Amino acid sequence: MKHSKQLTEFKGKSRAELEALVVEFRAKMWQYRIDIAAGKTKVAKDVVATKKAIARALTIISNLPVAGA
Repeated sequence: MKHSKQLTEFKGKSRAELEALVVEFRAKMWQYRIDIAAGKTKVAKDVVATKKAIARALTIISNLPVAGA
């Protein structure tokens, strides 16, 4: 997914949706780690893209206004 397309997709989501995406991406990262350790895959491009997606989602979450304030 392209950087700008992913950013616009993330900016249109609520805090809860973004937090759910982060959980999903972290589960995907865990599965990549298991697959790499088991020798099932050696595709590093997917790992890097997932790490960047997590970082982008967390950045947008940190820039959202706090609900109670």
